[in-house]
Amino acid sequence: MGRIAARFAKLRAEGRGALIPFLEAYDPDGATSMEILRGMPAAGADLIEIGVPFTDPAADGPTIQRAGQRALKAGGTLPGALAMVEGFRREDSETPVVLMGYLNPILAYGAERFCRDAGAAGVDGLIVVDMPAEEADELMAHIDGAGLDLIRLVAPTTNDARLPLVLKGAGGFVYHVAITGITGTRSAAEEDLATAIPRVRAHTDLPVAIGFGVRTPAQAAQAVRVADAAVVASVLIETLAASLDEHGQAQPDTARQVLDQVRGLAQAVREARVGAVAA
Repeated sequence: MGRIAARFAKLRAEGRGALIPFLEAYDPDGATSMEILRGMPAAGADLIEIGVPFTDPAADGPTIQRAGQRALKAGGTLPGALAMVEGFRREDSETPVVLMGYLNPILAYGAERFCRDAGAAGVDGLIVVDMPAEEADELMAHIDGAGLDLIRLVAPTTNDARLPLVLKGAGGFVYHVAITGITGTRSAAEEDLATAIPRVRAHTDLPVAIGFGVRTPAQAAQAVRVADAAVVASVLIETLAASLDEHGQAQPDTARQVLDQVRGLAQAVREARVGAVAA
């Protein structure tokens, strides 16, 4: 059993959902993003999602686009993101790590080499935002041998006829994109999620995570009451960005501010189902 499956099995046995916070590799610099990464498990992260900087992040809103620009300026690359995971694994062998990024850097790196190096570094799952199911064969050919899960994105516009194709070869968990549009722009309506998640579950036994539009502890709690995990990204990046000085440089408390926010989200996620039962 891989780390992702083991973590969800553990959480299921405990009767709670998962918090999956996001950070952009090398935002605002390598040392600060590494400090945040290392601090996330103790702050309550159940899984961690690391964004790979890219020059054309079409699915991301302005907040994460600016994070990517800061990361690229600081020297962030796909090999740099893998090196971060490798360093993290020297201290933490249990917390699952998922890389989220775009197909172009992977193809430039070489699909087979990338999968091999990602698995060796300690990556557990991949989310490739702009890779449609019809074009996944080149990556799928190397996923299993590297011990990686390919985490599929399901959008509100994904209909029942297309879901089996989208979920073919999926592993780890299913990432339900809660809104149509880009990250960090609005939040999903509770009634929409209550309808969408059972539809996804009808086609897969994998855990379902809700992302795109989960910003507050209350929304994270809501997400794990209807699904298995909440992915929180843009609001954490906003906190990081607000902590930087006028030159975009990290301050002594930059990492602490982000990790404090993760703690608040984690508490809400841990209490979500207890509150639901009590109610």
